[in-house]
Amino acid sequence: MRSTCQRCGGKGSIINTPCAEVQAKKKKTMTSKPKKVGLSVGELIVKAVAASKERNGLSVAALKKALAAGGYDVDKNKARVKTAIKSLVAKGTLVQTKGTRTSGSFKMNKATEIEPAD
Repeated sequence: MRSTCQRCGGKGSIINTPCAEVQAKKKKTMTSKPKKVGLSVGELIVKAVAASKERNGLSVAALKKALAAGGYDVDKNKARVKTAIKSLVAKGTLVQTKGTRTSGSFKMNKATEIEPAD
């Protein structure tokens, strides 16, 4: 047993639990963050690929440029873009025309093709 609180170096006698100061700090109410208003990464990717007129689909580099032009921070969210592409291919929304994994070119699956909004 310790003679003082480990967390704050308290002044109390022999204690087993954190002192009152630490307990008071812990009782702050948790507030949830507001949900983002914009589209998700997957929706942005589908929108960009659907708007593309390329026969062989849109390359990852071109896709990242399109996302950056739309105001999405691609450098900061590289992993999110990759996982979104992987999940869209797994769902069947996108078809990979060239390359492996998250490199190469992607186009819309004919079965789930969506008309681009102009």
